[in-house]
Amino acid sequence: MNRAERLTIAVTGSALFMVVLDNLIVASTLPAIQRSLHTSLSSLEWVLNAYILAFAVLMLTAAALGERYGRRRVFTAGVALFTLSSAAGALAPNAGTLIAARAVEGIGGAVIMPLTLTMMTAAFPAERRGAALGMWSAISGFGVALGPVAGGVLTDTLSWHWIFWVNVPIGIVVALAGARVLAAGRGAHERLDLAGVVLASAGLLGVVYATVRAEALGWTSAATLAAYAAGAALLGAFLWWERRSAHPMVPLRLFRSRAFLSANVANFLMAFAMFAGFLMLIQFFAHARGEGSLTVGLHTLFWTAMPMFVAPYAGRLGKRLEPAAVASGGLLLVAAGMLGLALIESPGTTALELAPAMVAIGAGIGLVIPNNAAAALGAVPPADIGKASGILSTSRQVGSVAGVSVGLAIYEASAGPGAGGVASGVSVVLFAAAAAAALGALAAGARLPALAPVPAPAVS
Repeated sequence: MNRAERLTIAVTGSALFMVVLDNLIVASTLPAIQRSLHTSLSSLEWVLNAYILAFAVLMLTAAALGERYGRRRVFTAGVALFTLSSAAGALAPNAGTLIAARAVEGIGGAVIMPLTLTMMTAAFPAERRGAALGMWSAISGFGVALGPVAGGVLTDTLSWHWIFWVNVPIGIVVALAGARVLAAGRGAHERLDLAGVVLASAGLLGVVYATVRAEALGWTSAATLAAYAAGAALLGAFLWWERRSAHPMVPLRLFRSRAFLSANVANFLMAFAMFAGFLMLIQFFAHARGEGSLTVGLHTLFWTAMPMFVAPYAGRLGKRLEPAAVASGGLLLVAAGMLGLALIESPGTTALELAPAMVAIGAGIGLVIPNNAAAALGAVPPADIGKASGILSTSRQVGSVAGVSVGLAIYEASAGPGAGGVASGVSVVLFAAAAAAALGALAAGARLPALAPVPAPAVS
C-alpha cells in the first residue's frame, strides 16, 4: 500500500467513522436528552427522523455534486457542515434547535457517506479494490459497534452534549487534512442535472417521510397515503426525466447491468433486516430484561463488533470467489442468525445464550457489505463509480428507514403486555427480518434479470 492510499484511507475512514458512530450514539442517549431539555419523547423522535430524512434524501444529490464540482471539494464542505452542525447540536438550548441542527448534520452526512466510498474505491487499482472495500466496511462496522457503548459512557461520565462535541475535533482534523492530501477526482465533466436533483430529492422525501411517520399517523391514513402517492409520482417523473436527460444524475443504463441491479436490491433488503433486527434486540434487552443503556451496548457487541473483524478478510475472499456469491452466503448467515434469535428469545434468555446467533448475524454482515459493494461497483465503468456509489448508499439508507419503520409497526401490532409480550413482539419482527435477509440472499446470488448493458460515456 503506497502513501497516497494510506492517506486516503486515514482521512476518508475517519470521516466515515464519525458519520456511522453518529447514527447509533444519538439513539442510545434520547432518554438523557429528554430529561435535560424537559420535552416529550415524541418530540425527540424528530432528533432521529430529521437526520434520517436529510441523510436518505440527499445522498444522490451529494454524489452528483461530487462528480460535477470535484470529490475532494464537496467532501471537505460536507465534513465542515457536519462539524459545525454537531457543535450547534451540543449547544442546543431546546428540542427545536437540536432538531434543526440534526437536519443540517444529516445533510453533511449525506455528502460524506457516498464520497468516502467513491474516493476509497478510486484510490486503489481494480485488482485491490476488494481489500479497500473490506477496510471501508471494517471502519463502518467499528463505528456501529462503538456507538451504543460510547453513547452510554459519554452520557454517564460527562453529559449528552458530548455525543456531539466528540465530532468537532475529528471533523476539524479531517477537513484540514482532506483539503491537503486527497486526490481532486471527479467524474465526467457535464452539466448538473438540476431537474433530476429536484425530482429525486422531492420524491425520496415523500416516500421516506411517509415511512417514518406511518407508525404515528397510521399506515392507511390519508396523510400517509398522500405522501406515498406524491413521492411515487415524483419518482416516476424523475425516471421519465432521466430517460430523456442528456446528463442524467442517475444513468438508468446502470440498471441494465444484472449485477448492479441485484446488488442494490440485496443492499436494500440487508439494511432492512439489519436495522429492524438491531432495533428489536435493543428493545428486548431494555424492556424484556430491564437492562441499562451501557449494558445493552456491551451485549450488542456480539453482533456489532463482528463486521469489523470479518470485513477485511471478506474482501480478500471476494477476490478468490465471485463477490456476489460471498454476499449471498453472508445474507443467508444473517437470515439464520435472525431466525435463531426469534426462536429462542424469552424474558429469561441471557445475552450469552443469544451470542451465537448475534455472532452469526455480525459475521454475515461483514461478508455482505464489501462484496455487495464490489459486485455493484465492479459492474459499472470507472466514469460512473461516483454515481453508482450514491445509488448504492441511497438503497441502503432507504432500506434502513423501511426496516426501522416497518419493524416498529409490526412490533406495535404484535407485542403484548409485560416482559413476555415484549419478547413475543420482538420475535415476530425478527422472523420478518430473517425473511428479508433470505430474499436478499436470493437477489444477490441469482442476479436479477436486466436488459443488455449500453456503453458508458467517455470521461472528458
